[in-house]
Amino acid sequence: MAKITASVFTSHVPAIGAALDLGKTQEDYWKPLFAGYDFSKQWMKDNKPDVIFLVYNDHATAFSLEMIPTFAIGTAAQFQPADEGWGPRPVPVVQGHPDLAAHIAQSVIQQDFDLTIVNKMDVDHGLTVPLSLMCGEQDPKTGAWPCPVIPFAVNVVQYPVPSGRRCYNLGQAIRKAVESYDEDLNVHIWGTGGMSHQLQGPRAGLINKEFDNAFLDKLISDPEAAASIPHIDYVREAGSEGIELVMWLIARGAMSDVARGATADVAGGKPPKVAHRFYHVPASNTAVGHLILENT
Repeated sequence: MAKITASVFTSHVPAIGAALDLGKTQEDYWKPLFAGYDFSKQWMKDNKPDVIFLVYNDHATAFSLEMIPTFAIGTAAQFQPADEGWGPRPVPVVQGHPDLAAHIAQSVIQQDFDLTIVNKMDVDHGLTVPLSLMCGEQDPKTGAWPCPVIPFAVNVVQYPVPSGRRCYNLGQAIRKAVESYDEDLNVHIWGTGGMSHQLQGPRAGLINKEFDNAFLDKLISDPEAAASIPHIDYVREAGSEGIELVMWLIARGAMSDVARGATADVAGGKPPKVAHRFYHVPASNTAVGHLILENT
């Protein structure tokens, strides 16, 4: 059967992609941030997955304010890098895994989670920046990402957005779906976005290091507490865009120490191993968090 062996959590700040694409990674401002992913790139080589299930949010490229699904799974064979107003990022086309994606959609929908099935869409920096950070820069003409990717888009742009609890429970359903797939596959699940930041209004530029690091602590050792954080706390403490952290709870809920079931209680499983933890501010007025957890 397929199995989720690790979860990866990282911010997906668009300016990080620009720094990579414009050759600015060794500039004084950016160098400390990219150094925090040196371990991660080697870890990816040493722990190469067969498939990455990547949770992210679309930034008005595949979807718009005219139509925003709460949860959308990409089932196509490939996904083109999106043009976000200044041309697509110079990165390889993302190869999908239609068979596993369709299986996950079937299983998760039968577990009473409503997914939008997307057979064609472009993917923006929310998906390609994490790939670049974890896999290194790739030539768009001759290079390739190390494995197929299943994009999973979550609405954290237009309210109402899903609760942390809903996302956490969805992660459990995704793990059950993966484990019921009858091919032996090593699957990684990534939760992206966040951490604390606000892009507009009188609190623009807000960063809350204390909240961010407390969230990382909960994510590691008390995911039930992390899943119980109400929306208003994200807004008050982490800024209007801090709500993106609910996407990390999908990846955390898919780890093996979390029991399946509506209560989402931890049921005696071994806690995950922390392979890497990193935190840095600022990156374009955003706090960057990063965590790699391995199932034990």
